[in-house]
Amino acid sequence: MKVIDKYILKRYFGTFLGLMALFVPISIILDLSERIDKFIEHKVPMREILVYYGDFLLYFFNILFPIFLFLSVIWFTSRLAQNTEIIAMLNTGMPFMRLLRPYLIGAIIIAATVLFLNLSIIPKARIGYNEFWVKYVHGSSFKARETNDVYRQIDPTHYIYASNLNHKNKTAYKFVLEEVVGDSLKSKLIADRIVYNPKKKNYTLHNLTKRIYLKDREKIIHKNSYDTIFDFTLDDLTPVTYIAEGLNYSALNKFIEKEKKRGSKNIKKFELEKYKRMSLPISAFILTFIAVAMASQKKRSGMGGNLAFGIAVSMIYILFDRIFGILVIKSGFSPMWAAWLPNIMFGILAVFLVFRAKK
Repeated sequence: MKVIDKYILKRYFGTFLGLMALFVPISIILDLSERIDKFIEHKVPMREILVYYGDFLLYFFNILFPIFLFLSVIWFTSRLAQNTEIIAMLNTGMPFMRLLRPYLIGAIIIAATVLFLNLSIIPKARIGYNEFWVKYVHGSSFKARETNDVYRQIDPTHYIYASNLNHKNKTAYKFVLEEVVGDSLKSKLIADRIVYNPKKKNYTLHNLTKRIYLKDREKIIHKNSYDTIFDFTLDDLTPVTYIAEGLNYSALNKFIEKEKKRGSKNIKKFELEKYKRMSLPISAFILTFIAVAMASQKKRSGMGGNLAFGIAVSMIYILFDRIFGILVIKSGFSPMWAAWLPNIMFGILAVFLVFRAKK
């Protein structure tokens, strides 16, 4: 690695980390000013608040790192251009594509770091952040999971329906369990309610009726109360809506396959989460190259013009990301395309700007 590479990489990481360090205290102060009443009202322990802000910083780093990276590259590259340092480099015969090498190395390191965090550490932070909000901020009016008209396939032959689930008292009302083999209904169990017993790790069924369909007749069983064991928990039937955010990549894939069999209404949201974990790190390359292509030329508008452009592009990138995410949930748009289209669109822009800057 040559001196020029080390020089640019030092500016690359120094500006990025400096901008992040500037954001940290500001973001904590702003959030604390909004939440302080809730913390006092619920008497939140100081330890939980400190853990929350650790999760908070990782949570928002994952969301905002493309903006910080983009603006930091524009900032220090504009300064290099205004000080005619880039012109001096190119006048020595250095090709513009060679100038991009340290930026590419920096983007690789940032992308690899974000990918590692996304696959292992950030999911834990996101689940901690969401659980804190549900417990202390949202209040009892917030519904973190489905509770009415729950229908699930729990294995290849068994289907469950419950008109209502109460997770606090671990009870399901108007419970139905059907066994279907091929096109044939083999049995149907109906209970007014079932209650999970944590100590015994079993279920108590109340006012039970079970119909068993044999070849030539129907067998009916009635019981006022009956204890049994099922291969599921009530939490399995209706996981919290943010559960996918807290799973590592391998566990997320297994969870999605399981939820597909159960007929989950949130399957596209879970798939979008999976694809975004892979697409987000790629944005480090795309936004870095757009920033270099736009900021490497000395302009009359100076650094201010470049930063204004950077802020505008960042807002458009986030806008597209949010629009495609909403389309997935509201209109059945492909989660894979929703995760990758912003990168594809801005990737094409990056290629065009780089080749224009090269000329």
